[in-house]
Amino acid sequence: MSMLRSHTCGELRLNDKGKNVHLSGWVQKVRDKGKLIWIDLRDRYGITQLIFEEDNTSKNVFKKAKECGREFVVSVKGKVLERLSKNDVIDTGEIEVAVEDIEILNESEVPPFTIEDNTDGGDDLRMKYRYLDIRRSPVKNKLFLRHKLLKTTRDFFNDAGFIEVETPVLIKSTPEGARDFIVPSRMNKGEFYALPQSPQTFKQLLMVSGLDKYYQLVKCFRDEDLRSDRQPEFTQIDCEMSFVDKSDIISTFGLFVKHLFNKILNIDIGEIPIMKYDDAINFYGSDKPDLRFDMKFSDISDIMKGKGFNVFDDAESVLAICAPGCSNYSRKDIDLLTDFVRKPQIGSKGLVYVKLNEDGSIKSSVDKFYKIDDLKKLSSRCKAKKGDLILILASEKNQNLKAMSELRLLMGKKLELINNNIFKPVWITDFPLFMWDNESKRYHSVHHPFTAPVIDELKTLINEPENVKANAYDLVINGVEIGGGSIRIHDRNLQEEIFKILGFSDKEAKNQFGFLLDAFRYGTPPHGGIAFGFDRICSLFAGEESIKDFIAFPKNTSGRDVMIDSPSKISKDQLDELGINISD
Repeated sequence: MSMLRSHTCGELRLNDKGKNVHLSGWVQKVRDKGKLIWIDLRDRYGITQLIFEEDNTSKNVFKKAKECGREFVVSVKGKVLERLSKNDVIDTGEIEVAVEDIEILNESEVPPFTIEDNTDGGDDLRMKYRYLDIRRSPVKNKLFLRHKLLKTTRDFFNDAGFIEVETPVLIKSTPEGARDFIVPSRMNKGEFYALPQSPQTFKQLLMVSGLDKYYQLVKCFRDEDLRSDRQPEFTQIDCEMSFVDKSDIISTFGLFVKHLFNKILNIDIGEIPIMKYDDAINFYGSDKPDLRFDMKFSDISDIMKGKGFNVFDDAESVLAICAPGCSNYSRKDIDLLTDFVRKPQIGSKGLVYVKLNEDGSIKSSVDKFYKIDDLKKLSSRCKAKKGDLILILASEKNQNLKAMSELRLLMGKKLELINNNIFKPVWITDFPLFMWDNESKRYHSVHHPFTAPVIDELKTLINEPENVKANAYDLVINGVEIGGGSIRIHDRNLQEEIFKILGFSDKEAKNQFGFLLDAFRYGTPPHGGIAFGFDRICSLFAGEESIKDFIAFPKNTSGRDVMIDSPSKISKDQLDELGINISD
């Protein structure tokens, strides 16, 4: 231990009674009762109560104790005593230290908010004084969890024979994906670096180099709109392997995820199931299904169409979900659900319900259009029982799937079926390779342009690219994508063909990715990999939605660091040196 402390503030126990100790830390709280003063001393390990008694403490020490305020940095020497009034809330609650000497190492102004678990500081204020916020246990403990996950990740990959390689941060800008952050070059005026959205091409080049098992805990950057699970700079667990196929990747990184849960949370998540993309969409309306509860979609178009109810007859898609035990929903309850699906971001025109009452009767909002046999067929299709409520939406197929997905999640929350202590992972496979964009009138990669197609579908690549499946996979846990990857293209001719389908001219492909195509001339092994969103894993393991508090110094929703006031303007001299003119 250092010369300024023999123990930490979270270390001492009753079996240390009688020891002379030296502690240092921050003053959490002062309770001055006149002739008796207690000070709670805090460091990152915990809190120890200090006691000063006018009759037993030297006058100078007692006087200094009275001068202490919140967040003063102090160093004390004293003897460990058994506390008369125990505190079972803290680990050191059976002891206190009778102080014999105290040194005020640094004074503190009154903090802008209380440094306690339940603080009076709002989000903006705490972000401005983030270094104070980190002193609070809820934030500090999240950073500890992040550290444990980092260490456990490195331990797994090191033991599995992977090599950690750092890839460049100043790279070439590419047109695919989200917007790049751009960095001007002083030595090459008029030219720019980009900050990497991922090390994708570099890890493929490492496979060409013969480093067959690579990983990296890497900073990535995307200039995109922010939300709770996004930051402009974030951390990926980036991995790549050679001489593997999809099953090898799923097996290896499934073991990695199981390892994290076992080591960090002491949970066995069992075997991770595999679900095809089409099934995820058709049954859950999302390629990130939350499997903590069932409530699968039932396609009931064949039962409900052609019976004179125009809303269904004119719809491309009619879908239903069964809400268990909800037949007692009132008209008001149904109206609230209807209002929800009619929100502009949901986009449904209305909601139809069918109640399976406990007495065996069936009540529907469209009774006049359907016979009891039709409603019984519907109930059977949805596997509904007495006491259940069937909710039905109808519209264009893609819109209806999206709307029903939102309604399903809402009902999961209402019925308290979503438990943050339960983890349901699933691999999603067989994504489309391309997506047609009506605005730009061209195909875009669903993952990225280096993703290999499924081998069996190579023959349809030229004539029917929209029908080609990708040799790709995402790992989804509780409705959150925590990782995604693919088997990569390793053949130069195939890669050039993919670029053509994506609308790249030969010149554009050479300009953007010529270095990769050149590398493919020199013996490229089959390879594939995956990248996990490390910040998302942290928030998942803590049972929280936001990733912000798992990052030491995050940005706000405007992409600003309000603590250091960044981004900021730079001087004209700096701009001139870079050859940059800023127009008004």
